[in-house]
Amino acid sequence: MTLAPPKIPFGGDYNPEQWPRTVWDEDWWAFEKASIDTVTLGVFAWSFLQPDEDTYDFTRLDEIVAEAVAHDATIVLATATGAMPPWLAHRYPEVNRTDFEGRHHVYGQRHNFCPSSPVFRRLSVALAGRIAERYAGTDGLVAWHVGNEYGGACYCDHCAAAFRVWLRERYGTLERLNDAWNATFWSHLFSDWEEVVPPNALSEHWRGPHHTAFQGITLDYRRFMSDQLLACYRAEKDAIRAVDPVTPVTTNFMGIYQPIDYHRWAPHLDLASWDNYPPGMREHARMALAHDLMRGLKDGAPFWLMEQTPTITASRDVNPVKRPGVMRLWTWQAVAHGADAALFFQMRQSRGACEKYHGAVLDHAGRTDTRAFREVAGLGAELATLGDAVVGARTPARVALVFDWDSWWAVEMTDGFNRHVSYVQTVLQYYRALWQANVGVDVVPVTADLSGYDVVVAPLLHLLKGDVAARLEDVARRGGSVVSTFYAGRVDEDDNAYLMDAPGPLGALFGLRVDETDSAEPGVANPVTLRSPGSAADDGAASLVADAGLVFEVVVPQGAEVVGTYGSDFYAGTSAVTRNTFGSGDGWYVATGLDDAGVGWVVGQVLDRHRLVGPYADVPDLEVAVRERDGVRTAFLLHHGTGAVEVPAYTAGTDLLTGREVRRGDPLRLQPTDVVVLRERP
Repeated sequence: MTLAPPKIPFGGDYNPEQWPRTVWDEDWWAFEKASIDTVTLGVFAWSFLQPDEDTYDFTRLDEIVAEAVAHDATIVLATATGAMPPWLAHRYPEVNRTDFEGRHHVYGQRHNFCPSSPVFRRLSVALAGRIAERYAGTDGLVAWHVGNEYGGACYCDHCAAAFRVWLRERYGTLERLNDAWNATFWSHLFSDWEEVVPPNALSEHWRGPHHTAFQGITLDYRRFMSDQLLACYRAEKDAIRAVDPVTPVTTNFMGIYQPIDYHRWAPHLDLASWDNYPPGMREHARMALAHDLMRGLKDGAPFWLMEQTPTITASRDVNPVKRPGVMRLWTWQAVAHGADAALFFQMRQSRGACEKYHGAVLDHAGRTDTRAFREVAGLGAELATLGDAVVGARTPARVALVFDWDSWWAVEMTDGFNRHVSYVQTVLQYYRALWQANVGVDVVPVTADLSGYDVVVAPLLHLLKGDVAARLEDVARRGGSVVSTFYAGRVDEDDNAYLMDAPGPLGALFGLRVDETDSAEPGVANPVTLRSPGSAADDGAASLVADAGLVFEVVVPQGAEVVGTYGSDFYAGTSAVTRNTFGSGDGWYVATGLDDAGVGWVVGQVLDRHRLVGPYADVPDLEVAVRERDGVRTAFLLHHGTGAVEVPAYTAGTDLLTGREVRRGDPLRLQPTDVVVLRERP
């Protein structure tokens, strides 16, 4: 199983400690049959590596690693701290989390440690250091895997004390803290740091974690908890770096995941990796958004797909099996969007506990004649054939989509307006329109350099940080287009409202002010008539009549051109969508929750102006993505639809999966789940 030529690592999470030694030979025989060359080892090994505080036993892990080395495998080695052992929680009960309701937990489950616990920090770092000392330099070791799927929150006394330290470092003085939290409201002026307590169900919240009396306090606690978990990761990484200064260190993210601000974590990862478990069977645009978000964490560098299931998950109310071809299609989609590794959870099904029915390369019987195994083996053969053709390749894009955790947190816990508004669903709606247009997209933080983009789309850019407003103006001033939506520019970094007309510092860019903000229950629609810029409102030639819902801002244009008007209520005939000329470019403002057709129209207008609409934009669910390295482009055609399609090749090249030479205009017929990987030629 020698990796020659270099290729996309293929394999996944392997836990041979769960089975007798006699099973291992069967596993490796099956892995070789499926072209599996990479294993992630030891993710949940703490309890058998350290049976008590004073004892370490690496006997079994030594055997597991030696077996992987003997098979020339690529190894991702974990620090084994993804879940605590029982003895740790029993001996030091303070390491168990206190939940949002104030209940102190006993041992159990997985995300169960307090990230502020000195005991947990000490013991997890010690284990990570021991593992690094023992296995650094191992043949085939390509990455260290710290923890596992960090997440959750704790509200214990340790966290309360650490929160106060975090606040001192952030604000310096109580005067600045009280100002940031608008603490004169409801007599909340703090006169001593010790008066600050975590915002949970016993303090500032009611009806769950999203309904808080003081958004500033809760926003800071979310930032703090993300940083506390990051500190746990960094402490283990430091222990690794003390003995291994070069091997990349990572942890597996969960894509579009609210509790942790991955942008705050990104500088501390050597490579980004994530676990792809979409919530449904028709989530191809959402998966593409998550891939692009993960790629954007490291300024466009390739990421690793650390986990996906070959068949089913085990955590949903309903766990449907992936239909024939879907696992292959979704894996190629990840590669098309920048994945340089394709790994599974899990290699062999566990015999018990909550994931015993979670899909695996090998089922409980260890069969290699199942559909799932045959599909995995077929994919492995394709990746081996591809070799290193796209490894390290970037994904060129002239469109940026801004994704911001602070805005996500702030929008969904803000009182007033409409609690049915979802940050992710709104961002996804705009991304889906870009995805359907087959335009390359970089998903970036608000701090990103925007100078290389022709179009910047920033839905629900509610909370403005730093100089983002000025940098968005720069995009338009030099000829680009900026698109944003209702709720934009309402609050500063402390989540306090700007004492000026909405959309605050973005008002000049969009050429308007928001006079009122109306809301409605889900299902209540207001028609919006959309007309192309420059067309007369009374010429009877509407481009589209779309439905709008949830939010209806009453807008007063101040230089902006009206391209969409409401059709009902007291603001009928007033502005719902505007375009403002700014410098050589423009700013588009969508003041309402347009339906998919309406969002698609707006995005299409912007892309048309910059001639960015990609090939096959008129073919539903036919995705095109491009990776480029050293001036060589590789195009991926991915058919997510339910029926066959035939399209002319938009470029000439070689299909790397079949060897077929394709001329521009040649017919390409794709069945559902088909994939074409086309090495373009001039």
